[in-house]
Amino acid sequence: MSDTTLGASFRDPSGFLFRRSGVLYRQVNVSYREHYDHLQTSGLLKRLRADRLIIPYDEVDIPPVTPSAYRILKPQPLEFVSYPYEWCFSQLRDAALTTLAIQRRALACGMSLKDASAYNIQFHECRPLLIDTLSFEIYREGRPWVAYRQFCQHFLAPLALMARRDVRLNQLLRVHIDGIPLDLCTRLLPWSTRLNFGLFTHLHLHAAAQRRYAARGTPDGQARRTPRVSRRGLEGILNSLEGAVRRLRWKAGETEWADYYDFTNYTSDAQEAKGRIVDRFLDKIVPTSVWDLGANTGRFSRLASGRGIPTIAFDIDPAAVERNYLECRRGDERMLLPLLLDLTNPSPALGWAHRERMSLVERGPADAILALALVHHLAISNNVPLPRLAEFLHTQGRHLIIEFVPKSDSKVRTLLATREDVFPDYHEESFRAAFAPNFETLESERIPGTERTLYLMRAK
Repeated sequence: MSDTTLGASFRDPSGFLFRRSGVLYRQVNVSYREHYDHLQTSGLLKRLRADRLIIPYDEVDIPPVTPSAYRILKPQPLEFVSYPYEWCFSQLRDAALTTLAIQRRALACGMSLKDASAYNIQFHECRPLLIDTLSFEIYREGRPWVAYRQFCQHFLAPLALMARRDVRLNQLLRVHIDGIPLDLCTRLLPWSTRLNFGLFTHLHLHAAAQRRYAARGTPDGQARRTPRVSRRGLEGILNSLEGAVRRLRWKAGETEWADYYDFTNYTSDAQEAKGRIVDRFLDKIVPTSVWDLGANTGRFSRLASGRGIPTIAFDIDPAAVERNYLECRRGDERMLLPLLLDLTNPSPALGWAHRERMSLVERGPADAILALALVHHLAISNNVPLPRLAEFLHTQGRHLIIEFVPKSDSKVRTLLATREDVFPDYHEESFRAAFAPNFETLESERIPGTERTLYLMRAK
């Protein structure tokens, strides 16, 4: 029996995640017994499950990893683990509101969140929910919300920066694993945010208070006095935080990629023909999971998710991902998850010993990869040699549906219009040769009305 503990949960004395024979479990330690029992008897767990706000789990009777175990839980598996720096604005906003909704229900049942980390939220069936069962503690009257600072750093600060400065600033979460420091956030925000009561209170004043405490310090032998906050006062803080989050807006305006389908050189007939070919290829391989790399707003991703296949729609453009997510939410689409990804700089392994947050590669492979209208951007705009691209895709997918766009295509001519053509090997014969060592070509078909070709390949 071999157990592998997960690096994402090693900091929590209440318990930890581990895998046994490939199955994910959570050990609850004896030190958390009082809080865990209250979670069961208070009715909170039942409420959260009924409202689809927490990942379902079962208690199981298996040998524990350590003698300190109180219970062993088997949570429902997630289709994919994603991180806040991979979410669009509305995903992070929905995750923030979900965290506040959980805290409200916890207070009503005599409990409180002791953690408000964005990493405790995952998107399951395209809905944000809590995955950390051990985030709760019994509420003590008069105690402030211990997770307040963490909520502001993980949610309110990045949302404010995205909405009021630049949507790309969510990438600061890749650098600051415990949320964006409030002093940094407030220096980056425009002065006008001081006129917003919620942002002024929870970001600017909060940052100033942190600076005062840090400068003042705590004399040796003296504990810092903890202010008392009544339950009504705590509910008022939650109301204020919710109002601040809800008032933040970011509109996905017109961008080159969010409006790609409106300005592509495809005719409507060619678009339909491309969809039929992709459909036929999917029918042939019947994948169990799909990653769509360069998915844009998800038009072709939905050919997979519409079949009930768990599909991740990756794209580099925040506006495209935002539109895709909002469409998923409106249509209650449960098999499609849009995420931000720069394929030339994918999410790395982060945190202690590079084990707290997994790299993109560690979260693969998918059963099938869609790489439609992508190769020319990587090969020409980013100078990625075709053999390197083939090697990477080979590690990430068992099957590959890939589109080759020749130099004669107007989109490629546009890419080459502002730079020297130093790509003598960018042609279809070289493309096939580059992929041959790693993939077997099962089928190929020219898209009618274009010079583009779709290939169906299988990894060797």
